[in-house]
Amino acid sequence: MFFLRMGGLPIESTSMAISVSQHPKDEKSAPSTVPADSKPKKKICCACPETKKLRDECIVEHGQSACEKWIEAHRKCLRAEGFNV
Repeated sequence: MFFLRMGGLPIESTSMAISVSQHPKDEKSAPSTVPADSKPKKKICCACPETKKLRDECIVEHGQSACEKWIEAHRKCLRAEGFNV
């Protein structure tokens, strides 16, 4: 015996439709309730690779005190990505 679901596909019985609809949703697939701006989407080590490279090269070649411009540029980029630095 076949019945039609809302989507128009045949199913064998109403008990099958009921059992399918009673399965709880997978919690991993549920959308996150955390606002996008409150938590960074990347790890801090992977964020802002361009400014990180410039900052690191400058520090190695000239020392930290000579590279405040690049250090601050990297911090600004990290803040834009959602990190609190």
